[in-house]
Order: sequence, then structure tokens, then C-alpha cells
Amino acid sequence: MKTAVIAGQGRLPAALAAAMTEAPLVAAMDGFAPEGLTVDLTFRVERLVPFLRALERDGVGQVVFAGAVTRPRLDPALLDEGTAGLLPRLMQAMAAGDDATLRAVIGIFEEFGFAVVGVETIAPALLPGAGVLAGTVSARDEADADRAAAIVTALGAVDVGQGAVVAQGLCLGVEALPGTDVLLAQVAGIGALRPDPARGRGVFYKAAKPGQDRRIDLPTIGPDTLRAAAVAGLGGIAFEAGSVICLDLSEMQRLARDLGLFLWARG
Repeated sequence: MKTAVIAGQGRLPAALAAAMTEAPLVAAMDGFAPEGLTVDLTFRVERLVPFLRALERDGVGQVVFAGAVTRPRLDPALLDEGTAGLLPRLMQAMAAGDDATLRAVIGIFEEFGFAVVGVETIAPALLPGAGVLAGTVSARDEADADRAAAIVTALGAVDVGQGAVVAQGLCLGVEALPGTDVLLAQVAGIGALRPDPARGRGVFYKAAKPGQDRRIDLPTIGPDTLRAAAVAGLGGIAFEAGSVICLDLSEMQRLARDLGLFLWARG
């Protein structure tokens, strides 16, 4: 069965393609090309049905979504008749939030006969299992990670973000639409509000949203996340084991040791 990677921006699509035994067809939304990977087919949401028909003609039987996209601005003048019929459904889902939008997209692909699989099916090694992967996790770090996990669970229940920063039990920031980089930059700029670093530098925690469809939009971290956590003055990164994609894990482990951070897949 031929596989298509529906790619967004970032390094994940290339990492996923490299883990596959057969080269996939790579498709990307216009304006959201991935890094380090040649795109075979570019599409627009306004022409979704012709794109799906093109995948059929190319013999694609299953698709996997990987990479970051933002909601595009739609041009009604580009709509074909088939896609126009799907638009009310997509717009209603977009109004209900990211999770509803992604579920609607998956549903449309399935209705056209494509099997939708997740990154963990294609490349399970990208999602580390439980364990301390670098550094040392203290009792204070464990308590902060517990607090951050509770916050992320609460936010995820209302479809807001997949991450939080906690230091000595205090929440220094939560991830929302702008993403991880913005959150960690904001934490880096906190001065007087930051607790005493001598009592624990804090942790950035990342996890999947409760009940989300694991075939799409699993959280992703990589070497740049570690660098940003170091600039933010944190002690390390914890994440939900088996539910967070790690880009270049060996490099992340090396970098964590060099930066004096811990990296913990929390079970």
C-alpha cells in the first residue's frame, strides 16, 4: 500500500520519511513546505477534492500527517464544486476548535477511502517510552512535573495547548496558539516573578491533549526546545512517555547533558 505524508513545516516530515522502508509520496499545503524533503504534490484547501482524487490516481492507500500548519486564509474564487460542498462542514469544525477541525479532516480523508495512520504506527521509535533520558530528576522536579501535568490536562480538556512551565509549584506560563517557542521566550523574560532558583529551576512539560485523536497533531519537541528551555533558566524538560515525538533523540540527549538539563519521559 502506497503511503502519502501530508507534510507541514518543520523537520518532522523528513524524519518520518527517513524511518519508512519505502519512499512515500510527499504532499504539502501551499505555503507550508517541510524542511529537508522534496514535495511531490502541493495543494490548497479550496481544491481539496481534486487533491484527494490526485492521491487516488497515484495509488495512495494510506496517509500520515506530520508537521506544523496554521489555518490558511481561504479564497472562495478557487473553490471547485466538490470542495464547496465540504466547506460548511469544515468551517463549522474550525469554529469548534483545533481538535474538531482535525477530526473533520481525518473524516474526509477516510470517506474518500484512505486509511489514516499516526506517526507512532509508521515510526514508533520517534516516541520514547518511560525513563530519564538525560540528567537527574529531583523530588522538586517531580513535584513540578506533576503540577504541570495537571495544568496541561485541564487546558487540554478545553482544547488549549499541550504544554506548561512550572517552578516550585508556581505556573510561569502555559502554551496556547502561539506555541512552545513563544511560551519559553515569555518565561525567559520573567524576572521578579520567578521563584528562588536555588530551590528548583522549574520544568517545561509537554503532553498530548486528553482524548485527542493520536493519528494527528501529537506534540513534538527537539533540540531547539532544549536550547529554549536553557535560555528560560529551567532545569529540564519532562513529557508524557509514548505520546510526544522527539526529533533526533540522540542529539537531544547530548545537548541536555551539555546544557545541564534533564530530559524525562514521564510514565
